[in-house]
Amino acid sequence: MDHQDHTSHSSLIAREGLPFIILSFLPAVILFFVGFWIAGGVFLGLTAFIIWFFRNPRRNTPDYEKLLIAPADGRVLKLEELSHAPHFAGPCKKVSIFMTVFNVHVNRMPCAGRVESIHYVKGKFLSANLDKASTDNERNIVKLRTENGREILVVQVAGLIARRIVCWVSEGSQVQRGERFGLIRFGSCVEVYLPVDCNLAVKVGDKVTAGETPIGYLE
Repeated sequence: MDHQDHTSHSSLIAREGLPFIILSFLPAVILFFVGFWIAGGVFLGLTAFIIWFFRNPRRNTPDYEKLLIAPADGRVLKLEELSHAPHFAGPCKKVSIFMTVFNVHVNRMPCAGRVESIHYVKGKFLSANLDKASTDNERNIVKLRTENGREILVVQVAGLIARRIVCWVSEGSQVQRGERFGLIRFGSCVEVYLPVDCNLAVKVGDKVTAGETPIGYLE
């Protein structure tokens, strides 16, 4: 997992994609120069896909104190109510959001608060839509504490193709609702653990947009 400064990630293309863009674009130029048009076109198409994959669009985050916002683009894979969960004190509700390679992969904070702790766990790279991925896969657990003392967990889960979790925040950081905090390459899952009295605003199968779609409301 990569840890980086979280204050400079507003460019329209996430800078983590630049090495991939360069590595695919240079062969395209060389192949076109020597006359291999079809092969050059393939690499140029790959370059276009990588640029599109690492897109980092601006979002309009609703401003309401008790609102919780989706941390990832994708589809709500599962809603659960748990009696206990690692790194969470007491019972909680869990929202799992699955991202395909076609979704924006920049992750955003569901609420404002302070980053109380970050736990990186090495693991497997099972398909992120499997139940075992939540406990067996490589993951990064970010614990937030709101101004009212509520505890929220945001978990970045690596997947079958996603082999790199990037986190731009550090312990002690003050973050805002909708703020970019990291990404996962290339396709994965983000889980949110919420207080058990949180009123959920999504259902399984819903498509959500990071930084914009409400997923719940704190009491």
